[in-house]
Parts: sequence; structure tokens; C-alpha cells
Amino acid sequence: MNLRFSQEIKSLLQRLSEQPLTLGDILLETSERGFSLVITLLVLPFLFPMPPGLTSPLGGACLLLSLQMVLGRRTPWLPKKIANYQFPNAFAKIILQNLRRVTRILEKISRPRFQKVANHPLIWRFNGLCISWLTILLISPVPFTNPIPTVGILLLAVATIEADGLLMCISYVVTLLITLLFGFIGYALWLAPNLLPSIFK
Repeated sequence: MNLRFSQEIKSLLQRLSEQPLTLGDILLETSERGFSLVITLLVLPFLFPMPPGLTSPLGGACLLLSLQMVLGRRTPWLPKKIANYQFPNAFAKIILQNLRRVTRILEKISRPRFQKVANHPLIWRFNGLCISWLTILLISPVPFTNPIPTVGILLLAVATIEADGLLMCISYVVTLLITLLFGFIGYALWLAPNLLPSIFK
């Protein structure tokens, strides 16, 4: 089964590798679907090694879009400075090389299901809230943890695109587990200064 997600993301990435495209260009073409598609495009690099300096613009744009979902917007908007951001060719090439690995997994686990959940009027806002929270964790200064919230964001974005209510429910559990993990990491880091002197006595 070919998902709309994998087809549209691959098409966007191929265009990005051929000619520079801005975030604004992509949003104009994808309309409401642009929220989840562009969020997916923004967080995919965090699964793989990527060029330095992309965390702030990609994470900031993702957070801004997800907050608009929380507010119930169906037409995405970005400030001109962010909308004019052009993806570097290196970005598209890296993601295209690794995209098949991601879509192969997602095509196995996602399809339209639990439509009462997927089409509930508050689900759009709640998905945006979860993505916003995971994006905050993504751009937090905790080292070597970028792929963890990225997985949660991708699951929510794909579930939204595919109207998969079951995957949404799974994503909420994953979001909770990721939150608990980051809470544990934060607590461990808070204890570390006090523990180190006793360890090295």
C-alpha cells in the first residue's frame, strides 16, 4: 500500500533536490495538508546526521506550525523571514537517501482507521498540542536525544495525513512515554552535580 504521506514527501524532496524551494512555496501548494507534510519535512533530518545550523530554523518553524494547529487554524502561516527559508540541496539529498527506510515502516503500520477518533473536531488541536510539546523536547539542549521526540512527531504527522485514529492513539502513548523519559533524563542531570563528588571520593 502506498501512503499519501510517502508519495507527497518523496515528490517534495525530489523537487527540493532539483531546485531551491522555500517553506512558503511548499505551504502554498499543500494547503491544509501542508501542516503535517511540512512538519514531517522539517523533522525528518533529525533522524539522521545532518549539516550543522539547521536545528533552530527547522525546529522553530515546526513549533510555529504546530501551535497554529492548537489554535484551530486550517491554513498554515509563517512569517516572511521563515517562509523565505530555502532548504539547502544537501538537506534534500540526505533525506532522499534515507527516506525509503522510514516510509517502509510507516506503510506497514498506517491506514485510515478509527474514523470517529481521527475526525473528532478537537483531535486536530490535540495533535498540534502534542507536536508542539515534542518539538520543544526536540530543540531542548539535551544531547543525543533528537531522534526520540522526532519519532513521536512523525507518528502524529502521518496519522493526521492518513486519518488513522488508531495510530493517533498509539502516538499519544508514545508522547507520554517520551515525556517520562525526558523527565527521567532531566532528573538524572539535576542529580549529577551532587552525585559526582561522592562517586570520585
